[in-house]
Amino acid sequence: MAQPKTAWDQHPEPLTVASAPVPEYGSGSLADLLPTLAAGLGVPDMNAAIGELTPADRNCVFLIDGLGWEQLRAHPEDAPFMTSLLATSRGGTGRPLTAGYPATTATSLASVGTGLPPGAHGLPGYTVRNPDTGELMNQLRWQPWAPPGPWQPYPTVFQLAHAAGVHAAQVSSPTFENTPLTKVALSGGTFLGRLPGEDRVDLAAEQLAAGDRSLVYTYFAEVDGAGHRFGVDSDAWRGQLMYADRLVQRLAEQLPPRSALYVTADHGMIDVPFDEQHRIDFDEDWELSAGVALLGGEGRARHVYAVPGAANDVLTCWREVLGEQFWVASRDEAIAAGWFGPRIDERVYGRIGDVVAAARDDVLLIASEREPKESAMVGNHGSMTPAEQLVPLLEVRS
Repeated sequence: MAQPKTAWDQHPEPLTVASAPVPEYGSGSLADLLPTLAAGLGVPDMNAAIGELTPADRNCVFLIDGLGWEQLRAHPEDAPFMTSLLATSRGGTGRPLTAGYPATTATSLASVGTGLPPGAHGLPGYTVRNPDTGELMNQLRWQPWAPPGPWQPYPTVFQLAHAAGVHAAQVSSPTFENTPLTKVALSGGTFLGRLPGEDRVDLAAEQLAAGDRSLVYTYFAEVDGAGHRFGVDSDAWRGQLMYADRLVQRLAEQLPPRSALYVTADHGMIDVPFDEQHRIDFDEDWELSAGVALLGGEGRARHVYAVPGAANDVLTCWREVLGEQFWVASRDEAIAAGWFGPRIDERVYGRIGDVVAAARDDVLLIASEREPKESAMVGNHGSMTPAEQLVPLLEVRS
């Protein structure tokens, strides 16, 4: 009996760096959203990069963590209201935005709030090396701590809008009010903390009406949490999607005059099976770990930091072992290909791995000993596949 083809049989040639689908920086990425809205509000030096969007006096961005374009389209019965808005996405074109690389929360929130791609704002991964200390830094939890200002020195779009006389506000969980990530990515104007989702969207609507020109941001995290723990399409995930759909409708029904509501996300997600074929364990693979000083990033978007002098050997080995399932690039190759945006600030260069590996297939490079919690996740994200990279930009106007 013929054996079924494996992923290795189907992809006999290593993936080329040039074949990776680079995000639409400068025209259709998350980093382009707030500058486009702010330009429409008359904020100086802002570029309306997403040309399909029509200016509004009052703009609200509702970011649903983990709700990718493909996942939304696959669950119309669980999100009837958002499904009814799919044709409005990206200014009525019915197309999604791209998150940016890597497609992960810390990176995407920084891209949203600063209006800059990762190579400029400097949060190019879940965990990255701090060149000043040599330590691996978790940029979502901000551990070990580093001074936020030098790490991300650019003003946020909210700060620039507030300085231009626009009423700027963020309505989110009180937990996030004083975090370093909020400071570097989303600060500016007024932060208002509310726990219940209904209270959050009600207050967002009030904040929209509080100014003749308004820029308001609100956030819902639980879709992402359910996906990580139980997987996309689990009952728990579907339940959170249903709740998020009701929140979006509740907010849409309260929009004050001259408003535009934009519903988007920071990344999508895929489920990865729990077997050796789909989950490769770095901590048990002597080939992959040889010459590696630090393993950063996450399972589908790895930053690999080599011991001095070993970078080329590590790149060669990773391409040989993973190159049929991952796009594997040197730091300079990934930068030249535009993975992190059109420019890389000097302070950001050393945060990017000597080797960068982005999953193409439904595989995960876990680290069971050093990352036990992350390695146990059902749903994962980070790479440049459509399931992870594409996010909606649904629109409701009043």
